Amino acid sequence: MKKGNINVSVENIFPLIKKFLYSDHEIFLRELISNATDATLKLKHLNNIGEAQVEYGNPIIEVKLNKEDKTLHIIDQGIGMTAEEVEKYINQVAFSGAEEFLNKYKDSASDSGIIGHFGLGFYSAFMVAERVDIITKSYQDGAQAVKWSCDGSPEFTIEETEKEDRGTEIVLHIAEDSTEFLEEARIRELLMKYNKFMPIPIKFGTKTETLPLPEDAAEDATPETKEVDNIINNPTPAWTKTPTDLTDEDYLNFYRELYPTQFEEPLFWIHLNVDYPFNLTGVLFFPRLGNNINIDQDKIQLYQNQVFVTDEVKGIVPDFLMLLRGVIDSPDIPLNVSRSYLQADGAVKKISQYITRKVADKLTSLLKEDREGFEQKWNDIKVVLEYGVVSEEKFADKSDKFMLYPTVDETYFTWEELNEKIKDNQTDKDGNLVILYASDKDSQDTYISTAKEKGYEVLLLDSPIASHFIQKLEQTNEKVQLVRVDADHINNLIKKDEVVVSRLTDEQKESLKATLESTIDKEKYSVQLEDLDSSDAPFVITQPEFIRRMKDMQKTGGGGMFGMGNFPEMYNLVVNANSNLASEILDKPEDQKAEVINQALDLAKLSQNLLKGKELTDFINRSFALLK
Repeated sequence: MKKGNINVSVENIFPLIKKFLYSDHEIFLRELISNATDATLKLKHLNNIGEAQVEYGNPIIEVKLNKEDKTLHIIDQGIGMTAEEVEKYINQVAFSGAEEFLNKYKDSASDSGIIGHFGLGFYSAFMVAERVDIITKSYQDGAQAVKWSCDGSPEFTIEETEKEDRGTEIVLHIAEDSTEFLEEARIRELLMKYNKFMPIPIKFGTKTETLPLPEDAAEDATPETKEVDNIINNPTPAWTKTPTDLTDEDYLNFYRELYPTQFEEPLFWIHLNVDYPFNLTGVLFFPRLGNNINIDQDKIQLYQNQVFVTDEVKGIVPDFLMLLRGVIDSPDIPLNVSRSYLQADGAVKKISQYITRKVADKLTSLLKEDREGFEQKWNDIKVVLEYGVVSEEKFADKSDKFMLYPTVDETYFTWEELNEKIKDNQTDKDGNLVILYASDKDSQDTYISTAKEKGYEVLLLDSPIASHFIQKLEQTNEKVQLVRVDADHINNLIKKDEVVVSRLTDEQKESLKATLESTIDKEKYSVQLEDLDSSDAPFVITQPEFIRRMKDMQKTGGGGMFGMGNFPEMYNLVVNANSNLASEILDKPEDQKAEVINQALDLAKLSQNLLKGKELTDFINRSFALLK
C-alpha cells in the first residue's frame, strides 16, 4: 500500500469545496457520470483507431445504491486507470488550479462555476461523501487493478486490488448531512434531470418486462415476465441525428419526452446543426402561444455533450426566443456556465446570432412552401416574431420575408403586398402612407366599418406588444404612419385634398362650440368641430394616437416615458358641424340643448365602451323616457 499527500498548498481543501459549492451540491452525480461517460467514449475512440485491442461491446454505466452500507456506486466499463494514471489524474491534475481557486474564491460566499474551471469535477464527490474510493483497472493488457481511497483530508492511500473487468467504480460513503442521496427517488430525480440524454446507457436498478406470447399460445395463456436492466436515459435523442433520419413523429415523440406534462403538440420545429466557427446542435420547437406569454414554463434546455447544464439560457438564446422550447447542445459552453461568462464570451454571442438567423430562415421557407399553413399558425407565433422584430436588429432586417400583417377580415399580407394594396387609397395629401389598424375588432367595430366604407384596409394588431411593434415599424419605414382606427375621425386619419362646404357660419360654429363646452366635462373631452359629410356620424369620441400608444407601451414596459401611464383619461369629441344634429342643437331652446347633447355624447361613449355604472343607467332611463 502506498500513502501520500495530495498536491495542494492548503491544510484541507475539501471543506472549502463543500462550502463554496454547497448550493449546487447535487451536481456531484452529474460530474461523476460525465467522467464515466468520457472514460467509455475514450475507449471507443482508441478502439476505432486501433490503439486498444479490446472488445468494446455494448458498455453501460451503472448507478447502485446500498442503503445499509450508506454507499453510492458509479460503475463504468471504460478505459480505466493504472496506478500511475491515478496519481496523475486524481492527485495532481485535479489540483493543479487549487491555489488559484483558493486565492480567487476564499472570500466569496459561493460560485457554481468553480468545478470544471479548476479540474475539480471528481472532487465534487466530497460535497456529499465523507470518504471516496476509486477501484479501477486499465484496459491495457496485464494491467493491475488499484484502489485509491481518501477521507476528505489531503491524505490518500493507493493499493493493488482485485477487479475482474476493465473500467472504474467510484464508491461514495455518504456523509451524515447528505443522506438524501441514499434515497432511490432522489437519485432517480437527479439522473432524469442531468443525465436523461447521456450518450452511454445508464442502468439504475432493474424492471420487470412482459414477454410477448408466442403466436400459437392459448387464449388464456399468461405471458412470462423477466427482470431486465432499467436504462433510465435515451442515448440517441433527436438532436444527435440528422434531419433526414427523422420523421415528424420522431420530433413529436422527442417533444413529449422533453416535456411530459405538455399535451399540445408544437406548431413546427427547427433542427440546428453547425460545426464552424463553433459546435452546436439542437432542436427548437414553436409552441402554441397566442397572446399568452409565460417564459417560466417548460424552457429551452442547454446541454454540453448530452449532459444537462441549465434551463436558464438567457444570453445564449436571444430574448425573444426564450418563449420557444427545445434543446441546445454545445461543447463550447462550459458545464458550469455563469451569467458573467455568457455576457463576455465571443462564442456565445456567435451562437445567439446563428440561432436568430436559423429561425429567420426557417420562417421564410415555411411561408414560401405552405403559405396557407403558415397563415393558420400566425396567431400562435406572432408574439414571438413581433418581439423579435422589436428586440433583435438582425432578425428585424430579415423580417420582411416572413412577417404577415392580418386584416380584420382575416386576409394576410406581407409588408410588400400591403404597401402595394393600399398605396393609392391610403396615401395622405403629404405623401405619407397611413396604415390603419384595430386592436379589438368588437369594441372598435363602428370605426372599422366607417373605414371600410371608404375602401380602406384595417389591420388587426392585437398582441400584448403591438404598441412596441408599431413604433418599430414607423422607425424603420420612412413616410409610414400607423394609426389606430379610432384615433380620430376617419377624414382626419387620412387627410386628402378634398374641399367640404360648411353648412354653418363661423359665428354659428363659435356658438355651437361654446354650448358644447358648457355642457360636457372639459377636463375629459376636448371639442373639435369638423366640416364632414352630412351622412357622417354627428358625435365621435377618439383618443389621440400618441397618448393612447404611450399608455399601451407603459402597460407592457418601456413606454412609460414622460409619465404617460399616469395621465388622466383624455378624449377628443369630434362634432360633425355639417350634421343635422349640429343644426338641431343650435335651434333648440336653451333649456333643452343639454339633454340633446348628453344623449348624443352617451351614444358616442357607448360606441367606445366608455359608458358604465351610473352613467349607463342614466342613459338607459333617459332613452326610455324619449320613447314615451
